[in-house]
Amino acid sequence: MSLANGPASTAEPPPDAELIKPLPAFTPTPSTWKPKYPFPYDQTRSQVTPADITAMGEMCQWFNAQYDTLNDQISRFQFNRISPDGTDWDYSVRGLQQQADIVTGNIDRSLAFLTPRVQALTQRTDFAGDVYFPVYKGDAFYGLWQQLSNVVNGIRSHQPSWFTGPSQLRAKKWASEIHRAHVCD
Repeated sequence: MSLANGPASTAEPPPDAELIKPLPAFTPTPSTWKPKYPFPYDQTRSQVTPADITAMGEMCQWFNAQYDTLNDQISRFQFNRISPDGTDWDYSVRGLQQQADIVTGNIDRSLAFLTPRVQALTQRTDFAGDVYFPVYKGDAFYGLWQQLSNVVNGIRSHQPSWFTGPSQLRAKKWASEIHRAHVCD
């Protein structure tokens, strides 16, 4: 059997009301998460603190439990807000304000969870004056946090999708780095 003649996919995305709903409050549990030390992070192992390990372990729990759903909600809202005439800042139509309220509420709760943990990560300066995170993929969580902050601010202020879209794409890039690095496995 060739792939061209294989069964057709019948998976439909969930309806808006099923996807865009408040996420439950996230509470981390005790974890055995341990950092990875691929090169060159093997050189910064001694700079990784217990606070880094706790923060990363808890952020990984959140990431595994809620990031994909949050990203799907943001993507759906970004799509839904584009009207047939191409405008995308009028939230008074098609239930968009309710969707915006739910999505921004979910991003706000995620940021409230991530902020103290991202800010707890150790940052150092190298010989050239560049800032780095000794813990592997600490930079990816920091970048994800920054971009989610931009996305929520753009949605809340009714910025057009060309304004919030790049921040969402950068958030996806950071999330992809977290996925591909298997840092939360």
